[in-house]
Amino acid sequence: MNFDQNENQKMIAQMIRDFSEKEIRPHFMEWDESQEFPVHVFKKLGELGLMGVFVPEKYGGSGFTYFEYITVVSEIAKVCGSIGLSVAAHNSLCTGHIYYHGSEEQKMKYLPKLATAEWIGAWGLTETGTGSDAGGMNTTAVLEGNEWVLNGSKNFITHGKSGDVTVVIARTGEKGDSRGMSAFIVEQGTKGFTAGKKENKLGMRASETCELIFDNCRIPAENLIGKEGDGFVQAMQVLDGGRISIGALALGIAKGAFEASVKYAKEREQFGKPIAQFQAIGFKLADMATKIEASELLLNQSAFLKNAGKNLTKESAIAKYYASEVACEVASDAVQIFGGYGYTKDFPVEKFYRDAKLCTIGEGTSEIQKLVISREILK
Repeated sequence: MNFDQNENQKMIAQMIRDFSEKEIRPHFMEWDESQEFPVHVFKKLGELGLMGVFVPEKYGGSGFTYFEYITVVSEIAKVCGSIGLSVAAHNSLCTGHIYYHGSEEQKMKYLPKLATAEWIGAWGLTETGTGSDAGGMNTTAVLEGNEWVLNGSKNFITHGKSGDVTVVIARTGEKGDSRGMSAFIVEQGTKGFTAGKKENKLGMRASETCELIFDNCRIPAENLIGKEGDGFVQAMQVLDGGRISIGALALGIAKGAFEASVKYAKEREQFGKPIAQFQAIGFKLADMATKIEASELLLNQSAFLKNAGKNLTKESAIAKYYASEVACEVASDAVQIFGGYGYTKDFPVEKFYRDAKLCTIGEGTSEIQKLVISREILK
């Protein structure tokens, strides 16, 4: 396994840095304050090929590997976690689900629009009463003639309001039966499909999070992804890859907080010298750097397995768990290094601190990751 950055990664990293300085950094605090979801930014990212990173070129994507995907998400998250989160959710969840599990007709219909960000994608699994317990979902889909009729609701859905197309997991069998759920494609504007409450969040405030409501929502029978009863298995496989996404998001946040801390520690003087020269700060920076390096290696291992088509359930859970906890620890240390200034919105580390927490919750909490890891170990 060679984890040196390839030429594509180097090119992508520089392209994102240039883009972020022009299109994201001048505005991200404004978006954070107003909770604006800047759709226009994602359209521009689509033009750069960053909204269909691993989608093959024949479907309008960039055809890159998961190594490049980690670079995309982490480099964006170094500047703004919200934008990184939305890029990750669009690529790995909605787009990824259709790419890995959809029919050829579904791929040809939806992937070119998703990969270019002509359409924004959403993915609906979580419900109010069933977060980690996805098998207990209440949203149902019933086949009536040549249509599926969906009833129920989903919550905490990224792009729930602005998404042009949503992949929804609904119950088609008995509650609790892993073979009793199926996946469906629902387009915005479908009668009976509406967006509900938009969440007012601690962090990731420029990434839209909404409730989805299905009230006798009728969709064509061909909008079923795969076979009836395959939805839960598909979702778990999508989440295996999604954990790499959230891990990359956490990595980017940690790197952003770390780089800001190093710069500040070199410039801030106390007792006649830069605070970086005090062992207390130097050791803190050393711990941060070590954790970040370990996170990146774990993520690259998962990407290697994903690219090779191998099982990565344990490895992606380990990478996501570790990287997300590290992001919180590094962001907290960054605030401490900045001192009083770190607690103000004049400096970026308070936003890294708020954004980082989502990484330990989204796409499976740290506790669920430990459950997944332990089950894999004890098989």
